[in-house]
Amino acid sequence: MPSAIQRAEISILFRHPSKGFGRTTEPDSAEHPGAQRRVKGRVGPVRAFTAIRRRPLREFLIETASLVTPGRSVNCLITDDHELRELNRRFLRKDYATDVLSFPSAGNHAGELAISLDRAAEQAAAFGHSIEEELRILMLHGLLHLAGMDHETDSGEMARAEARWRKRLQLPPGLVERAHA
Repeated sequence: MPSAIQRAEISILFRHPSKGFGRTTEPDSAEHPGAQRRVKGRVGPVRAFTAIRRRPLREFLIETASLVTPGRSVNCLITDDHELRELNRRFLRKDYATDVLSFPSAGNHAGELAISLDRAAEQAAAFGHSIEEELRILMLHGLLHLAGMDHETDSGEMARAEARWRKRLQLPPGLVERAHA
């Protein structure tokens, strides 16, 4: 029997630090279709915003949200450290930038994710993979929080779930695993 929600609404909003909201289309990739762009070294926010391919990230979020939070909508904001710091201060009373924040909701809306592209770029460089891979890791981590998991209080349940999902989704080591390494 079909669900009342055939396909949950999934959206990603890119907010460029100096130019406001970003386009929802990706840069022209006709020359290398399907290729992942790797940006090496320290990456500033403007360069990072132009280096990522948005359509594959949206497809990843749609697929992963349908598995982790089935039938529920998710919104994801990808922005800079400044905005993550403001959100962290406003909602969690923590005065620092972080890589991902999750804001769970009820009903058919799983919640909101906010991801710092600055943190993603630095972490990608530190761990030797692309910014897009790091954004996927952060999306998965945030989705697990929206599904009700909390690595700070669950005696390793989220870490085990994240490891299983990373393997299934072919992602590099996740946040919880890296924190315990």
